[in-house]
Amino acid sequence: MSKARLRALQTCPFVLASLICAAPAVAQDKQATTASAADLADEGGIIVTARRREERLVDVPIAVTTLSGDQLAKTGALDITDVAQSAPNVTLEVSRGTNSTLSAFIRGIGQQDPVSGFEQGVGIYLDDVYLNRPQAAVLDIYEVERVEVLRGPQGTLYGRNTIGGAVKYVTKQLPQDFSLKLRGTYGTYDQAEGVLTVSAPVSDLIRVGGSVARLSRGGFGKNLTTGLDNYNKDVWAGRGTVEIGGYGQPVLVRISGDYTRDKSNPRGGHRLIPGQLSGAPVLKDVFDSEGRLNDPKQDVKAYGLSMNVTAELTDALTLRSISAWRKDDSASPIDFDALPAVDLDVPAFYHNEQVSQEVQLLWDNGGAINAIVGGYYLTAKADTQFDVRLFTTVPGLTAFTEANVDTDTWAVFGEVNVDFTRQLSLTLGGRYTWDERKAKILRQNYLGGGSPVFGGLGVPFGLASTNFTGRASYTKFTPRISLSFKPTPDHNLYASFSQGFKGGGFDPRGVGLNAPDTNGDGVRSDAEVARYLSFRPESVDSYEVGYKGNLWNGALFVAVAAFRMDYKDVQIPGSAGCTVGGVPTFCGIITNAGKARLQGLELEANARLGRDLIGAGDTLRLSGSLGYIDAKYREYVTQIAGKGPTDVAQYRKVQNTPEFTGNATLAYATPLGEGDLSLSTTWSYRSKTYQFEVPNPYIDQKGYGLWDASVVYTAPGGRWSLGVHGKNLLDKHYKTSGYTFIAANPETGEILKKPDGSLIPTLGKEGTLTAFYGNPRQVFVTATLKF
Repeated sequence: MSKARLRALQTCPFVLASLICAAPAVAQDKQATTASAADLADEGGIIVTARRREERLVDVPIAVTTLSGDQLAKTGALDITDVAQSAPNVTLEVSRGTNSTLSAFIRGIGQQDPVSGFEQGVGIYLDDVYLNRPQAAVLDIYEVERVEVLRGPQGTLYGRNTIGGAVKYVTKQLPQDFSLKLRGTYGTYDQAEGVLTVSAPVSDLIRVGGSVARLSRGGFGKNLTTGLDNYNKDVWAGRGTVEIGGYGQPVLVRISGDYTRDKSNPRGGHRLIPGQLSGAPVLKDVFDSEGRLNDPKQDVKAYGLSMNVTAELTDALTLRSISAWRKDDSASPIDFDALPAVDLDVPAFYHNEQVSQEVQLLWDNGGAINAIVGGYYLTAKADTQFDVRLFTTVPGLTAFTEANVDTDTWAVFGEVNVDFTRQLSLTLGGRYTWDERKAKILRQNYLGGGSPVFGGLGVPFGLASTNFTGRASYTKFTPRISLSFKPTPDHNLYASFSQGFKGGGFDPRGVGLNAPDTNGDGVRSDAEVARYLSFRPESVDSYEVGYKGNLWNGALFVAVAAFRMDYKDVQIPGSAGCTVGGVPTFCGIITNAGKARLQGLELEANARLGRDLIGAGDTLRLSGSLGYIDAKYREYVTQIAGKGPTDVAQYRKVQNTPEFTGNATLAYATPLGEGDLSLSTTWSYRSKTYQFEVPNPYIDQKGYGLWDASVVYTAPGGRWSLGVHGKNLLDKHYKTSGYTFIAANPETGEILKKPDGSLIPTLGKEGTLTAFYGNPRQVFVTATLKF
């Protein structure tokens, strides 16, 4: 292997079994675009750098889905949530009541609650930089090299430990020569997008480049109270990069900065029931809303800097450093009740900042042993402020919360791979993690209006129900082991075991006055409050067996995995209506509910059905995936009045985890004149999805399918292209999330009703049962021009 090619592979941000990472490595020398996994399969085997060395995909004992930038462009992918349609047992959604906060679940593990204090179960990475918070994590697709979805616990090879998996967004590297690219999109709902990308060499060693993107769309519906478009898009974004070295040099330094400003309107929910106080009817259009709250104005700013250094110390030893700083600030007005009345209105501020440093040392001399050791440090601040305004319950009543949660984490990790023979290899890895969580939580009622933080005129009402400062540390060693057997070079059978870990913390919405007086002295001590507000770490033991194979001389690639995950001390956050000191308000409810068993199967395949079917050079392909997961709570202990701690596992469901997920894409490519024509159609399916652990017939989404299609013509040499894309062509309405504050049986979860059949609100008077929906049918045209 040439040194230039090896360097290119080493600068590919870490890929656990990528279908296309080797393609850009080859392209560094050839100045070619990234090849698709299908094209590589035709050459007799997909080449990847999953374990920091060049090897075929069939040799890598890891479950992963990778989509190249070319694949994403040809299917008209709009943002990172579109990736979930192609990955088995994966859910990526815009969080309820937001435009750019991400909810991610992989194999039944994730985190839906975006407030400070709760860590994500799925790690989101931007160019190898871990995003500590989910705000501003719905990344738009432009100038992307690839997006990778890694399933199962991660942490023995890089970055932050993640208990459920990781989603990695990798941007394109700069070319050696001057490049200018324009991309424009126009479509239904006044969708209008423009992306300008330019790069140029400053010298033989230095290259600079960047992109500016304007992404806009009208609303799918209207807010009938404020007159604003609902589900609109108003985003400015940009990225800039300076690269020093690389392309034959022993050192590559890549310094990148990015900025996103999202000023889209508040995303209003659709009420699923009439107003229980006002009798307001359910609106006909699911994208319409009637919430009045629009202060503060919706505004999200996210930006960051990173420096990635790769240095070849010797032919066998490589040093890599990843340094990063990130910050985001969000103003989010969320009208839970979705009515003009101030029944349950929640204006919120999120302020997040992080600094991280990662160092890796890689050994690969082309022999039987390959290894990596590394260290990781992250310090982060997550500050959340929000009002809960309950003016119809008590005029002017507001419950204000401020939760400042700081995280410091250190880790050392490593992995070694030993090839005993050409057929048998063993991988051993481990990670030691130390987390420290510091929290300062204030809850104060106000009367006469909103809190001063949000410009309200309310005055403090009673003593603070929580005024708490706490600190806790968590440590854990998590191992990984895998054994791989290859009866022939094109077939691989593997088995692996790994552990995942997510630290504990303090409930940012907890009410300290509710802490039990365990001492019986009539005073709730700091220690009693800390125990009441805290929750323990959670962990998972993951077992996986799999098969990967290239069949029929590369015409078919198949990857099959069977897994079982024993999930312990599962953290279940939430909130509910309650009474504190005789005042109706809301209470945070978080518990380490108990145990869950997550087991299932995954199949991914890419098949060439034929060549030269209609004309010379054409190809017909069928690709897709199928995921099945049996996700069940084996223990779910909760407090029930009159019964005490009760195991209600039989009545609970694992949220955001449909039993079946699947997709199939039929693609036809053929030369047309001197250019190329690509046609594709995709069908994706998700079975019934439970939005919360307690089943809710109003909010839960039954099984549904989505149909997409694309036609793309690419001119000779890729100088320009024109594509027509259709998303959700059957215009299916499907719920992605929601809010519920309606009385239910605390054990079974059955919705309770009054004698007249009306529902019983638990917070506010109108009854909150609101839902948010995925995008309706969209058709758009995208044109690109390269110079």
